Amino acid sequence: MQLPDNKKIAYLSLLIALSLIFSYIETLIPLNFGIAGVKIGLANIISVIALYLFGFGYSLFIVIIRVILSGFLFGNLFSIIYSLTGGILSISIMYFLKKTDKFSITGVSIGGGVFHNAGQLLVAVLVINELKLYFYFPVLIIAGVIMGIASAGLFTAIFTPPRYFLTLVLKYHHHNYRWGSNDSIS
Repeated sequence: MQLPDNKKIAYLSLLIALSLIFSYIETLIPLNFGIAGVKIGLANIISVIALYLFGFGYSLFIVIIRVILSGFLFGNLFSIIYSLTGGILSISIMYFLKKTDKFSITGVSIGGGVFHNAGQLLVAVLVINELKLYFYFPVLIIAGVIMGIASAGLFTAIFTPPRYFLTLVLKYHHHNYRWGSNDSIS
């Protein structure tokens, strides 16, 4: 997406803010799947949006900023380390899956969910120094697939209904029409 720098900064700032809001909402949802560390992954929606709209570099930037800010606001240093590893691995895998043009948004999102969990498990193994934690990986794969499907479903629900509206907005933007004081609604 080619935008002037000031518009790009505005959109990126909006996506960072939305990802922080989603991270906060996730802390309020009392879901207990009986599986330690499994969350819905609402902020993954923003990562997917950023990846498809702005590419890898900007989406990676959004992930890093979100993880650091949400870690300081809602977590601790360990949550930053776990989430940063999972987030970087997740966005990297999503980028490569998207780049192949063989995966739908759902497939890309599932890959992100699975590899986010894999990254966090890797950190847990290194921190705790216990290889037996890898027995937990099949459960995390299933959770990543389910949450990846849910994130892709939310992504689709957000972007599919307003297509007509978005078409109008893009036409308006394309023709560079400016609303003036002579325009009125009667």
